[in-house]
Amino acid sequence: MTSNIKGQLTGFVSPKVMGILNITPDSFFEKSRKQTEKEIAERVVQIVEEGADIIDIGGYSSRPSAAYVDETEEMKRLKYGLEILFREAPDAIVSVDTFRSEIACRCVEDFGVAIINDISAGALDDRMFETVARLQVPYIAMHMQGSPQTMMEYTDYANMMQEILLYFAEKVNRLHQTGVNDIWIDPGFGFSKTTAQNYMVLDKLEEFHIFGLPLLVGFSRKTMIREVLATSPAESLNGTTGLNMFALTKGAHILRVHDVKEAVQTVRLYKRIKNVNL
Repeated sequence: MTSNIKGQLTGFVSPKVMGILNITPDSFFEKSRKQTEKEIAERVVQIVEEGADIIDIGGYSSRPSAAYVDETEEMKRLKYGLEILFREAPDAIVSVDTFRSEIACRCVEDFGVAIINDISAGALDDRMFETVARLQVPYIAMHMQGSPQTMMEYTDYANMMQEILLYFAEKVNRLHQTGVNDIWIDPGFGFSKTTAQNYMVLDKLEEFHIFGLPLLVGFSRKTMIREVLATSPAESLNGTTGLNMFALTKGAHILRVHDVKEAVQTVRLYKRIKNVNL
């Protein structure tokens, strides 16, 4: 299992860590919000020094009931953040968290972003698949129903796992037909799912291996942890680490996290358990 990232074949025998760079003013985890040049630069350096394989930058909060951000404002935020990011870490592998094809295109062509991370898997922009096919970059397709503003209205499933797997089967087929070669899948923890449903998906995570594609998970400090442990986002690192390790044992390939150092340590311990050379 490999992906072509900036002309280099990348394998997933060793799980990857994706560090979150939030340049939004309203992310659910207040400490992760980076707005000034100094804050963004320091966060980039921290992510790199703590050992992340990928930096995921986003200019539009996708938390439940997030405020709508128009395309101009989203691109303005990303341009500001990407200029600082690549100044501090010119060789970084960067993914952009956006569901808009024009923004994806500009980030790849103007700044050298390497991966597109789309929470809607093309549902919120019908030009996304053809854009990614033209750009020939890895594409992360996530499971969500509705939009960030409405997604928690869509938590009714007759057979949840069957419906999510069918969703990915259809998306992957369309992507391949469109000419997208490198596809990663993200079950979308916290998106269009109740806390109980999130844990059901996690328990059955190995079923996503039917697609033979890299599998990304993102639990970092989310409600599914906070509701069970009665904690705040600031107090949810321990729960995040526990779920990350469980996901690795279920075959997750990429951990998307706020706390890079702890995730890297979790991967090292997992590799030791599996007797993979450190």
